[in-house]
Amino acid sequence: MSLPNILDGKSGGILLICDHASNAVPMGVDLGIEAALLDKHIAIDIGAGPLTQALASTLGVPAIFATVSRLVIDLHRQPDHPSLIPAASDGHMIPGNEGLDRAAHIARFHAPYHRTLATLIRRHRPTLLASIHSFTPDLESSGTGRRPWEAGILYNRDTRAAHLAIDLLRERGIVTGDNEPYSGRILNATLNRHGEANGIASLAIEIRNDGIADAAGVAHWNEILAPMLETVRNRLASKGPLAT
Repeated sequence: MSLPNILDGKSGGILLICDHASNAVPMGVDLGIEAALLDKHIAIDIGAGPLTQALASTLGVPAIFATVSRLVIDLHRQPDHPSLIPAASDGHMIPGNEGLDRAAHIARFHAPYHRTLATLIRRHRPTLLASIHSFTPDLESSGTGRRPWEAGILYNRDTRAAHLAIDLLRERGIVTGDNEPYSGRILNATLNRHGEANGIASLAIEIRNDGIADAAGVAHWNEILAPMLETVRNRLASKGPLAT
């Protein structure tokens, strides 16, 4: 069993989630790839872990961090999703994932992560779940060119937090994607399960990874996102739990 890392701060009304914080490959797992691929966006959301740590420290709120690479298992996918244990990612084959015992992988990595997250939610009863991710400026396999957004806010059916966040970022002149660079209506597994299913407002924040690839970039985005998250939390709290 592989357990996530926890920063168990005061409640603060916000719980931070970093599904793709790690590029670690645990003992007993052989992906069959060159080690250099573990430093790419296909293995880890570059900068997302340090940014989540900075936000948790600034806001004094709890956070949960994945401890395995998304190439081992993608914790931001449903257990039955085809890319839960990816055979390929952005044009790179992952041969070691062929023919794995899927149920054993879920029991070892996926289930403990989501049980721990559910426990944190019960303990802290947050007003807002905020999932922190990063995206690559250029996909290697798509040929679609450079992505124009500096940040993106993703959501599924519950738009309470997301629409507030989009407006706040755009008011600062930040080029912000509305359900871009991909749609939360398609990929929103963690927040669907732990946010929408529990009636908790939630949003996923995507930062282009060249903006948070170093400490200065992380500090810059921490200064932007920490007050934004506080404002979203406060506005949600003022409307009450049934606001839509």
